[in-house]
Amino acid sequence: MSILAEVTGNIGSIGYGLATLGPGIGVGLIFGNGLQAIARQPETYGLIRQNMLLGFVLVEALALIGLVAPFIY
Repeated sequence: MSILAEVTGNIGSIGYGLATLGPGIGVGLIFGNGLQAIARQPETYGLIRQNMLLGFVLVEALALIGLVAPFIY
């Protein structure tokens, strides 16, 4: 008796589901460490907030590229 799993359908959706783990973890790390830095040095709020948002935008851009790539190729 052979135990083989047959996968039908679009495998790209499974790949994108796994690929969302990276940006999810990245966003959590960015905001978690950013809030911790603001709590330690409130006077640098503007600079830390600016860097947090820039990091968030870059991580989300990579997530959107990962969303679009399976449809292109």
